[in-house]
Amino acid sequence: MSGVRSSTLLVLVFCTAEILSMAGFALVPSLLPRLSHAWSLSATAAGWLGGVYFLGYILAVPLLVSLTDRVDARRIHLACAALNGLALTGFALLADGFVAALGWWWLAGLSLAGTYMPGLKALTDRLPAAAQSRGTAFYTATFGVGVGLSYLWIELAQRHLAWPVLFALAAVCAALSVLLIWLAVAPAASVPSLRSHATHWRLVLGDRRILAFCGAYFGHNWELFGFRAWLVAYLVWSHGRSPDAWTSMPGVVAALATFLAVPASILGNEGAHRWGRGRWLRAVMPVSCMLALVVAGLSDRPGHVLVPLLLVYAASMNLDSAALTAGLVSETAGDRRGTALALYSAIGFAGGCIGPLAFGIALDTFGRVDPAGWAAGFVSLAFGVGLGRWAIGRNSEATFSAKR
Repeated sequence: MSGVRSSTLLVLVFCTAEILSMAGFALVPSLLPRLSHAWSLSATAAGWLGGVYFLGYILAVPLLVSLTDRVDARRIHLACAALNGLALTGFALLADGFVAALGWWWLAGLSLAGTYMPGLKALTDRLPAAAQSRGTAFYTATFGVGVGLSYLWIELAQRHLAWPVLFALAAVCAALSVLLIWLAVAPAASVPSLRSHATHWRLVLGDRRILAFCGAYFGHNWELFGFRAWLVAYLVWSHGRSPDAWTSMPGVVAALATFLAVPASILGNEGAHRWGRGRWLRAVMPVSCMLALVVAGLSDRPGHVLVPLLLVYAASMNLDSAALTAGLVSETAGDRRGTALALYSAIGFAGGCIGPLAFGIALDTFGRVDPAGWAAGFVSLAFGVGLGRWAIGRNSEATFSAKR
């Protein structure tokens, strides 16, 4: 088993495996209206179900990703892709209510901690330095492809299949991702670090640039995953209030919104290369914040107004994504990159946990059937990305490498 060696093929293999492992990513957000009705969930409980995925992620990511500084990240990726298949199978067979669903969906989120960033680490460890930034941009942008395809196939299939079957199909895709990495990517020898694990963490926690990226990623994920967790439910509400062809297939709209993340994310990284990473991030994050407030103000408008606006907003919130992750990778020494990615992921996906919950609390507070409730939800997204912009704003332009 020699594995692929070309940089282009390596990126293609890891991106394909990422898409396969994320086939089940949108199951709960897409099925939230159905599951909420079946299990009589409040908006806050539904927010917990949407956010617990990222709680599992942030609890596991400090250990799993920092471990990649000492062992081949491919091993961690394979083990956790298999765990993802187990979690999805467990949800399909055993989730008969809110508590059981929380447990299995939490485990699925935990498995993401061992596939997403360890996959990036396994990829960049095998790429030459000159190819790492763009390889990172394509890999992180593929996250949006995986999410979009997940929304799309679930939207098309849920009309014909029971929801447990959808979870079982996603588990099969997870198994295929294991097989792909196992066959196509050769193991790499682990390079022992001269520094202790504790030293790595001290260096990372003391690096102001890394902390700035982490804070910005927290705000980015608060907004992004809060939006993705509630988008389908919002469109279902909008369609029920005012039936419109634009909102009749909410899963397709959600898929389009996530597909737009791909060009936006890649172009965002190129913009960071051209104009300087810090300057770019401080410019684009307020754009999505402003658009969140515009959506909030127009939350009761008909679908032909809302859907194009939501798609523009979805693209804008990804202009910072690859620029943040590629910046962290390129500005962190290789021997502690895994630890830096662990901190970055833990803090960032804490935002992914809080975003859906904050949106749900806003709905319960201001009314789930009232436009004011949905407007408040979108204001909570603006608040999240505003925190990320504040984290970047506390650091001067000199903190970042101008053209990296």
